[in-house]
Amino acid sequence: MTECNQTQFAFAPHFSRQVVAEFSAEQLSTEGGALLLREVERKIRLLERVEECFYDGRDAERVEHEMGVLLKQRIYGLALGYEDLNDHEQLRHDPLLALVAGQRELGEPLAGKSTLNRMELMPADSASEQRYHKITYSSAGLDEVLVKIFLEAHSRPPYRIVLDLDVTDIPLHGNQEGRFFHGYYNQYCYLPLYIFCEDHLLGARVRTSNQDASAGCVDEVQRVVQQIRARWPRVKIVLRADSGFCREELMAWCERHKVDYVLGLARNRRLGRILGREMHQAHQEYQRTQQAARRFADFSYRTRKSWSCSRRVVGKAEYLAKGENPRFIVTSLSPQSWPAQKLYEQLYCARGEMENRIKEQFSLFSDRLSTETMRANQLRLYFSSLAYVLVHALRRLALQGTEWAQAQVGTIRLRLLKLAAQVRITARRIWIRYSSAYPWQSLFASAWIALRR
Repeated sequence: MTECNQTQFAFAPHFSRQVVAEFSAEQLSTEGGALLLREVERKIRLLERVEECFYDGRDAERVEHEMGVLLKQRIYGLALGYEDLNDHEQLRHDPLLALVAGQRELGEPLAGKSTLNRMELMPADSASEQRYHKITYSSAGLDEVLVKIFLEAHSRPPYRIVLDLDVTDIPLHGNQEGRFFHGYYNQYCYLPLYIFCEDHLLGARVRTSNQDASAGCVDEVQRVVQQIRARWPRVKIVLRADSGFCREELMAWCERHKVDYVLGLARNRRLGRILGREMHQAHQEYQRTQQAARRFADFSYRTRKSWSCSRRVVGKAEYLAKGENPRFIVTSLSPQSWPAQKLYEQLYCARGEMENRIKEQFSLFSDRLSTETMRANQLRLYFSSLAYVLVHALRRLALQGTEWAQAQVGTIRLRLLKLAAQVRITARRIWIRYSSAYPWQSLFASAWIALRR
């Protein structure tokens, strides 16, 4: 890109007046709403605990940018919409980002792209005697923090929770470690595994795409369930996922550890024959009413080789204008507590909401996994996940009861966080002035009041 040093720009005149813009004002920021994120972070103590998961082997007397400030700068930057480290070459001079990141001297710049890059490219065997790689992190510690924030979000243990598992594809455009071609997605990609409970993110793991979608899910579920039950020993846990996770290993683990499950089941000829009568009835109803018709079947089923025992299967026989649309799920839940239609329509179909949560991860740049190693890309995924936890906490603690209570991350960022502000620093105060024409002043005030409680 051609480097341009022009700072003054002429636009079309407004009647008799010339319109001239220039980059010359001092102490201005477009991140005025970041102060709300700072209040949220202080309330849930997220980044304080994240810092404890990092080891800083740098010489303390020569450190210019402290570990906590580096982490806050990076994670707040993602939450505010800055996905690339290159953005921080200019962003490091933003006074409000310096304030929320905890920089003591607001007149001093934050870390540049090179310093942040060295933090992200830390190898697993980083040692203090190495010249550049003196910072490392604990993956187990960061996994634990994500579940802790979820547990602390509840004032009392819930009766039942539903854990959603899903994967998505992250396209790769370089020669990253673990790069493989995936036939279904028709591209080179990673297949990260996500674990959610409603809107709460409990786990995010980078994985290669040359393996089954369910690979490693037992270890991830076991880790999350153990941490939850250590805090809530009596909570009932239901595992929910699509047919990509319907594997004997996962179902057998759930049965041994008293975790219920409701999983999609890929259809086959045997299942199609079992559902034949219900499908015929649905077809007759469709011919009579010309409206979509569905019937449900509840039966015991066992595969010929892969399953170790018979399990409850619910089949949905649906007939649409385009023809038959059968679906199957396998579950450990009893017919008495969850009849077939209720199980499918109210419990299993609700997993579609997880798609929105994964889309929100993309809003926070979870797909920017362009570094060389899997470990560095995992750290980037952690940063994106932590930015989501921060914005979700803002939605949960500050926006409940408002029209933005269910707003997506992108909407919250655009309307509440990207707020123009003038910053004036005196000996006793830091003044932040917003435009009096800001259209959502009442919602901003409502969020501030909620966070001050």
